[in-house]
Amino acid sequence: MLRPERMSRVSVTGSKRVIDDVIEAAYSHHSLHVTDYDERYEGFEPGTSLDGAETLNERLVTVRSLESILDVDEDDAEVAPPLDDDELEAELDRVRERVNDLNDRRDELQNAVRDRQEEIDRMEPFAELGIDLEYLRGYDSVEVVVGEAKPGPVEAALGDAEAIDAFDVFVGGDVLAIVAKPTASDAEGVVQDALVGVDIALLDVPDADTSPDEYVAELEAERADLRDELDAVETELESVKAEAAGFLLRAEEQLTIEAEKKEAPLSFATTENAFVAEGWVPTEAFPDFEAAIADAVGDHAEVEELERASFTPDGDHYTEAVGDEAGGTGASATDEPATVNATAEREAATDGGHAGHGTDDPPVVQDNGGAAGPFELLVQAFGRPKYSEFDPTLLVFLTFPAMFGFMIGDVGYGVLYAAIGAFMYTKFDGAFRELGSVAMWAGAFTILFGIYYGIDLFGYHAYQLLPGHIHWPVEGKGLSPADLDWGLSFLVVSVVFGIVHLNIGHVLSFVSTSRRHDLKHAVYEAGSWLLILNGAWIWIFSRMFPNSKPDFLFEAVSVLTFGAVSFDGFPVAVGIAGGVAAVLGLVLLGIGEPPELAEFLSPIVNVISYARLMAVLLAKGGMALAVNLLAFGAYIDEGGEGSFHFIFTNEHLDHVQETASEELVFAGITTAFDPASIGAVGVVALVGGIVVAVVGHVVVLLLGVTSAGIQAVRLEYVEFFGNFYEGGGREYLPLGRDRKYTRED
Repeated sequence: MLRPERMSRVSVTGSKRVIDDVIEAAYSHHSLHVTDYDERYEGFEPGTSLDGAETLNERLVTVRSLESILDVDEDDAEVAPPLDDDELEAELDRVRERVNDLNDRRDELQNAVRDRQEEIDRMEPFAELGIDLEYLRGYDSVEVVVGEAKPGPVEAALGDAEAIDAFDVFVGGDVLAIVAKPTASDAEGVVQDALVGVDIALLDVPDADTSPDEYVAELEAERADLRDELDAVETELESVKAEAAGFLLRAEEQLTIEAEKKEAPLSFATTENAFVAEGWVPTEAFPDFEAAIADAVGDHAEVEELERASFTPDGDHYTEAVGDEAGGTGASATDEPATVNATAEREAATDGGHAGHGTDDPPVVQDNGGAAGPFELLVQAFGRPKYSEFDPTLLVFLTFPAMFGFMIGDVGYGVLYAAIGAFMYTKFDGAFRELGSVAMWAGAFTILFGIYYGIDLFGYHAYQLLPGHIHWPVEGKGLSPADLDWGLSFLVVSVVFGIVHLNIGHVLSFVSTSRRHDLKHAVYEAGSWLLILNGAWIWIFSRMFPNSKPDFLFEAVSVLTFGAVSFDGFPVAVGIAGGVAAVLGLVLLGIGEPPELAEFLSPIVNVISYARLMAVLLAKGGMALAVNLLAFGAYIDEGGEGSFHFIFTNEHLDHVQETASEELVFAGITTAFDPASIGAVGVVALVGGIVVAVVGHVVVLLLGVTSAGIQAVRLEYVEFFGNFYEGGGREYLPLGRDRKYTRED
């Protein structure tokens, strides 16, 4: 699972007269990742689409346009046999004509409705003014202007205008009508000239003789009739959608498949009489692929396994060629003459080799079935692994949910995360389904750690509700005085996890480097970091200079094992050996990779970065505690040296306040509710406390994804992947398609 599927580079050589059958067989087998011919060899040129490709693409464009108009959903079809060309064309023409007519009519009605609405909007100011439209135009001796403005500035401007002999202003709401008589009988535009500098929006008077209210009513009636017609057209389109959606989805799939087959030769190398198709197939699938081509065309085409890709990470991805030199299937005297000629053309153009197609990098088929498979989504978000790299999906599967669960560690939140994941897994496909699986695993580990932390349930220790005096081995997350040692111990756990995690990354880097170069380079480039990492941390956990090191480094083991195992630190001799190993690592690094000496502290810094696991654990636990504290109140028992306990009820609050040994932290909102004397204040407090608790825990739940999820992903991508992983591999895209709406008869 740490390596992708092994790939074989293959070629299919044959006469052009069987190219259709070869493409059909390769498409049905759905395993050949075709590589594009790059025109490097004399005598070959890129192929052209087969006859009929243009017609198929035109039909495909029509189908997709109709699907867009009808808003066809992917679930609107059942699996059915494909239609023949004549049936498909006839049905497509019928549906297209009907849909286009209805769509054109819908566009006309929508434009008409929009025009009526714009006219209504234009008339609303005149309706507010309350003057019949016929009185606002058609005068010779006076000018009439309508606009939206404040009356004061308008009247002042008109009064100061020497070109105006007399005027009157009619106001209705924010709209006003100005009637003015110019001083000169032949003057024009004197009102607009007088209003220069005044904030006014001029309005054109509509060409109508009725009152504005009547005109608006007429327009609204017309708009209502148009909307009724539009609704009828929409209903008819929905009816057409119900009838034609299945056909359109099947037609799109069928036409897409046929178009892909017709355009497949664009990636081939061709001559006048022959073709060569090269690409990659999984090595295990090659015998079946070879048999599929042979079943389709017999000896009319030759299939060769040219070479098998190895996992050497230096760019030389291939073992020795397999084929004629390795006992492969070269052309023989018994081959079909057309096949022999095609093979001869290829060998002549390539000096007996094969026509090179594009890049030599094999595509990557990640081999992570079962539970680890969905975690490919997280790896691909960083970058698909190169064929030569280790695939870290399995390691992400083993570490990401554990880190997430460690940071949240709450049974209640874990159940919700798992439930959300189950919903996504059952209701969606593709990436959302895989993300749902990741969420379920993260939720499961959150539940497990929640139980470990004292049956933590939304920030409350549920074991305290169990009958009897039950003492849970783990006191909590380090949030209260009683469990401070646990918080410090979880810091040590985070650091130790980081050491193990980074060691795995460096070991993978060591293996990759030894295969890419040799053992010496692996020692210089990866072994040096292993020595520095482990040597430095062995020294830190040793008894050398014990007074300068915090006690919790050595007490954590005893705390975590409930006193069953103690650890006083590595002996001084071991600490010295660790220091020597770290110095040796620095020397090897300086010999092999001198520029990297500038980062000699990174093994310590990167491990300390894992302390964020404990930090998020305390932060999320503290947020849940704060929510419960506000809603229900809490106190600390045993004179301030014990654990937090929530109050919940008014009676319990009275008890805490009367007990000298118990320290009240916060009374809580809900404790104002007294069942013995129910009042308005108490009911509001009860409801308010519940709302605070629910909303607060929803916020903590969401922040858990953005904090714990992002921090876990960051540790995977930056600290872990940075040691051995680059990404950037090619996606495996085999010729062919999985049918969803049609079945192959």
